[in-house]
Amino acid sequence: MQSDQKFVPALGISSLTGNYDRVVAVMSRERRWRSALLDLMAPSGADSIVDFGAGTGTLCLGLKQRAPDCRVIGVDPDPEILVIAKAKADALGMAIDWREAMGDRVGEFIADGSATKVVSSLVFHHCDLPMKRDILRAMARVLQPGGRLFIADFGRQRTLTMRALFLLVQAVDGWKTTGQNARGILPQLIAEAGFLQVEERLVVPTPTGSVSLYTARKP
Repeated sequence: MQSDQKFVPALGISSLTGNYDRVVAVMSRERRWRSALLDLMAPSGADSIVDFGAGTGTLCLGLKQRAPDCRVIGVDPDPEILVIAKAKADALGMAIDWREAMGDRVGEFIADGSATKVVSSLVFHHCDLPMKRDILRAMARVLQPGGRLFIADFGRQRTLTMRALFLLVQAVDGWKTTGQNARGILPQLIAEAGFLQVEERLVVPTPTGSVSLYTARKP
């Protein structure tokens, strides 16, 4: 089943989309967790990688910088943010396949079992519970057997300080969807989608709460 949830603009309001890169860099310690995510992914020229919720394309560009011959498909439902992503890729001469779609609809243009790795960063805290589940199932479908899943997002907020800081994200992105993340639901949902070896590999404290990096493997 596909969720009827509409996408939430990256900063909650479409008029702020142009400021996304600057805000995320400052407020989420992006350089640290994104670099760690790329290290975990270890892209190679043999990879076919799907980025669910590619946003302004920062992660897609990082993957191509590390492995220029890998295939990268960047999926996002927001046409305005994809314009920014495409412009950044064009300026660097990087060939990335950009697709405008909700994450649960990737089966319409990506064949089942065709990806070696799937990734999502700062997306799941925007999504309601049905959409979280639908995206994870879609990620499982497009992965080949043994393929790897990587997620960077706000996870369980373990301390009073992190919970207090996370209130800003919740106020902007919605209390219900973010609250699910803050309670640490993602590992359970990843496992329910059929993934094995679900691990929280790193927790990065930020000015807006802690960002967790998760990995898992498709059987």
